[in-house]
Amino acid sequence: MASTGTAASTLAPAETTQTAPSITTTAASIASSSTSHSEPIPTPRSTSPSSPVASGPRHSHKTTAAASSGRKLINFNPMTSNVDIAAIEEGIKAASLDQLRGYAQNHYAQVSQEKETEYISRNMAAGYPLLRQPFWNKGLSFTPEERVANNLTGLLPHTIESLQTQCVRGMKMINSRQTNIDKYLYLSSIKEQNIDLFYRLLMDNVRELMPLVYTPTIGDVCLQYSTLYTRPEALYISIKQRKSIRTMLENWPCRDPEICVVTDGSRILGLGDLGMNGVGISIGKLALYTAAAGIHPGKTLPIVLDCGTNNETNLKDPLYLGLRQKRVSTEDQRNFMDEFMAAVKEVHPNMVVQFEDFETEKAFKYLDRYRHTQRCFNDDIQGTGAVVLAGYIGAVDLSGVPLEEQRLVFMGAGSAGVGVAKQLMEYYTRRGLSEAEARDKFWLVDTKGLVTKDRGDNLAEHKKYFARTDNNGNQYKTLEEVIKYVKPSALVGLTATFGVFTEPIIRALKASVDEGGAGRRPILFPLSNPLTKAECTFEQAIQWTDGTAIFASGSPFQNVTVDGPEGPVTYHPNQGNNVYVFPGLGLGAILSKATKVTDEMVYTSAASLAKALNAEEVHLGLIYPRIERVREASLVVARETMKAARRDGVSELPEEQWVEWEEWGDVALDAYIKQHVYDPQSFEATRSQL
Repeated sequence: MASTGTAASTLAPAETTQTAPSITTTAASIASSSTSHSEPIPTPRSTSPSSPVASGPRHSHKTTAAASSGRKLINFNPMTSNVDIAAIEEGIKAASLDQLRGYAQNHYAQVSQEKETEYISRNMAAGYPLLRQPFWNKGLSFTPEERVANNLTGLLPHTIESLQTQCVRGMKMINSRQTNIDKYLYLSSIKEQNIDLFYRLLMDNVRELMPLVYTPTIGDVCLQYSTLYTRPEALYISIKQRKSIRTMLENWPCRDPEICVVTDGSRILGLGDLGMNGVGISIGKLALYTAAAGIHPGKTLPIVLDCGTNNETNLKDPLYLGLRQKRVSTEDQRNFMDEFMAAVKEVHPNMVVQFEDFETEKAFKYLDRYRHTQRCFNDDIQGTGAVVLAGYIGAVDLSGVPLEEQRLVFMGAGSAGVGVAKQLMEYYTRRGLSEAEARDKFWLVDTKGLVTKDRGDNLAEHKKYFARTDNNGNQYKTLEEVIKYVKPSALVGLTATFGVFTEPIIRALKASVDEGGAGRRPILFPLSNPLTKAECTFEQAIQWTDGTAIFASGSPFQNVTVDGPEGPVTYHPNQGNNVYVFPGLGLGAILSKATKVTDEMVYTSAASLAKALNAEEVHLGLIYPRIERVREASLVVARETMKAARRDGVSELPEEQWVEWEEWGDVALDAYIKQHVYDPQSFEATRSQL
């Protein structure tokens, strides 16, 4: 679609034509009118510059009449004129359509709103509007007394159902859908109608529904977000409206959000730059903060920062909802991020900000830029590192390879790969190794081979820390070559490339471990999401290591049963999903009133997760709790994170509160946490606080 700038430049040559100057002048004026505003933009939208009736210079009947009369006076003949009237009219239409869609907002003015946002309270909602308010709607669970008191008589079927019965109906409808996208859309419709029902369903059926709400389905949702869009679910902050970020934050319909997930869509999962469509990742992630840790859904805020996109498919899609332009410069994106973080600090000073799926270089720079002054963390760097560390702690115990003999190869040297490596490195330094000794246990591999200082290419800044110097000038260009050279005990994949762990590579890993002696087991972590990006499957890992692999993946896999000498043997996969860490880490930061998220808090989240397994899980050889126990694990992570915040001196809770908890032990702190988490069946008393 042509922009207004394009329309104006297309018309410009016609200005030299002597036969119809009035027409071209009018067309150019109309095409450029949408960029001529400098005053504050009033609202509502009918008077905004993105509206066809926006304030600002407009051409009156008189101007049009003059143009028409001009035609007549010069005896204009469209059949013989050199002026391309069709092109001019097409330009005018394109400019008008762009203006209507908001693409022509090239100004950076500040929105001026006359009305304040109205927050709906439980006491105000009654009658049909109550049934349309997802935070208060109970569906068929309203009692006869509640139906009378809230003017609901006749608006609902006569039957009264428990929340559990409504869940049975919900699961039946979900299972009747044929595709994961259809199931996701049905779940989303429930969320829009009845928040309690949505989260009760998700909590009680987490193994079945988490892959729909988050990975792997959320990847497909993001790819199609503009097509699937039916209603607003987030804050959509465009760089074109960067001077109005505070206003947009204040427009969010729920008071005082406690945590937000923000993305710019530049690196969504393993799918690349999805632009505004990446907002689905923020929405899905926050659903897990609620389901896994109990942060109330009314206290969560999904955000997308729209800086444009370099995704040609999106730019050519007539239904794409984001800015139709290439991404702005790195400097402009950084300035935009500065303005966003400053606005957050002013409007919601106590809100924790989780950065999500920013492209690698920006992910590291933004984390370093804000982590010491604001409540923020990056799940791709810190959360992934923590959850892998938790699994690695358990895997080392099962592997039979002594800690001092562990050697780790990472396939993938992006933000997640380097973040995980640094987190695991800290595990070694806490056990007495020097920084250099700990770093020496890691070999990173990217698309060009082993990352070395003398490889001859321009290494990205974040890779330099782990670049090897002991390769004696030799360059190892393939992963298989690196495996045979390093002879590692563990192989970690963060490549977003399906099948990169081939049979020769996995068998080479097993062979290198077997050389150390009998009873040793290889550690194999293909961590990329979604499933279509996994480095290998669980079945392949079991088959190619003869059942010895200690396996953890980023995506969910089913159990694998094989025939053994004494009958069938069932192997249980581990899913090293960040959902085991980030919800508890976020909850701990909120409840401790931490002024920032420290390295100690992140490390503690991993160490506490490693200890959260029960006896049955240990017996099965698992290294993560079963996903059905994710909320129990999250509460342990939250408790230990809170204590870490106090140790680091960043908790703003009164000291006397901590002293009281210390007297009673973890029981008192656990009770405090449970009093503040959302449960769809027991949160009624605190709803009025929203």
